[in-house]
Amino acid sequence: MAESGMLKAESYIFSPREAHEAEQHWRVVKRSVDARQRELRVHLTILTDEKGQPIAKDAPIPLYEPPVFLDVHKAKRSAIIIGAGPAGLFAALTLLEHGIKPIIYERGKEVSERKKDIALLNRNEGLNPESNYCFGEGGAGTFSDGKLFSRSKKRGNMQRVMELFHYFGAPDTVLYEAHAHIGSDKLPGIIKRMRETILEKGGKIHFETKIESLSQITNHKSQITNLPIILAIGHSAHDTYRMLAEEGVALETKGFAMGVRAEHPQALINKLMYHLQPSAISNQPSVIDYVGNASYSLVTQVDGRGVYSFCMCPGGHIVPAGSSEGTCVVNGMSASHRNSPFANSGMVVQINPEDIEGADPLRGLEFQETLERLAFEHGGPQAQAPAQRLKDFVEGRASKDLPACSYLPGIVASRLDQWLPAHIGPRLQHGFRDFDRKYPGFLTNEAVIVGVESRSSSAVRIPRDSETLQSVSTPLLYPCGEGAGYAGGITSSALDGINAALKIAELA
Repeated sequence: MAESGMLKAESYIFSPREAHEAEQHWRVVKRSVDARQRELRVHLTILTDEKGQPIAKDAPIPLYEPPVFLDVHKAKRSAIIIGAGPAGLFAALTLLEHGIKPIIYERGKEVSERKKDIALLNRNEGLNPESNYCFGEGGAGTFSDGKLFSRSKKRGNMQRVMELFHYFGAPDTVLYEAHAHIGSDKLPGIIKRMRETILEKGGKIHFETKIESLSQITNHKSQITNLPIILAIGHSAHDTYRMLAEEGVALETKGFAMGVRAEHPQALINKLMYHLQPSAISNQPSVIDYVGNASYSLVTQVDGRGVYSFCMCPGGHIVPAGSSEGTCVVNGMSASHRNSPFANSGMVVQINPEDIEGADPLRGLEFQETLERLAFEHGGPQAQAPAQRLKDFVEGRASKDLPACSYLPGIVASRLDQWLPAHIGPRLQHGFRDFDRKYPGFLTNEAVIVGVESRSSSAVRIPRDSETLQSVSTPLLYPCGEGAGYAGGITSSALDGINAALKIAELA
């Protein structure tokens, strides 16, 4: 139980229906679904008064202290930000709070124009290498589910990240749900409001401006020199990594993961995770109505390497996440209601630096790109992806046909069991068997795997000093977020951007 003045936070355990009713009336400060037992339970922490009475949901009690963004039109201090993903945007907002003008350079388009390019990609009508699921305002997470959940143990105020999302329009649930989610249909509007605030307060944003060298921005138009640079490039900017290497910025290979995306019927996942009997699914619609479609988190060890689920999307879709021609990359997303009939998740194998031959710090990128080109060769025209029924993959046989799949560009039958690398394919097969032992029925030919999931994290780290957060080789360069190898998702990237901006604010 936590206390705040005369208010307290009391924890309760409810049935799904009871929890739903409580959320309609009382001020909830924490929520999680417990599906470990046969009977589903929801844990709620509710704000109460000194007498233990629940506080009404609409009570005039501030949820948090709102941010104060200063006008920086005439600010004496400025900082450059490369990338308008969560790290870059939250860094910019933090600079505004300290009276520092943010100047952002983003290779992609603003979010509404980016939507148009993504629509063309989904219809298999072509890829814009600079405006897609990876590049553009908001970063990769904007159109790739919008989950606000991180396993990161990063130092900093993660709750403040949630508060800023809420301030710009996210629902109240982001403040208290254990696995908060905005959705790819809602997040673009929130990103737009962040941009409008940055511009209104005097910040600058240059869209469709790809940084070809660091000297390009230190001399861009206004002859800017000696300004701190926040490098928030995202994990897919392979060309930018190569530019940094050529300019002498220190880089190193780091561990990452690659594999496939697995998709099941959502009704099957609900049955397995919520312990629903077939006859109960139609008779108890309230379970899904009140707690939403089920998700899962799976992990095992195979031959000394982790095999695990990643970015699980209940009620979601598989999307084409490549950023260059001649490659095939998939990812997952969910809209805010998470109500599609499919459940998908990345299923990946841990890759350590020693698993890849050579000493080049960029060798992990080459490994990713090789597998992405291989997937393209085994796919269909343009963005059609190679696929195989799950049980066929595990048992090593061709799929005569494929089930319905949410991947809009289309899938084609392929023997992923034969062409996935030897240290990935067999480990995935073993991992799926382990997952089926935990949840009997998970390994089924109702499910399909789609290749390849190769961008779960960056294969490169840009080393930085642990105290100053500056590059160990390049003063005043602040690598942060997923692209620097120091975060893994929207929230941890946003927090890393905040921390970088705070370090700049400390400079004399």
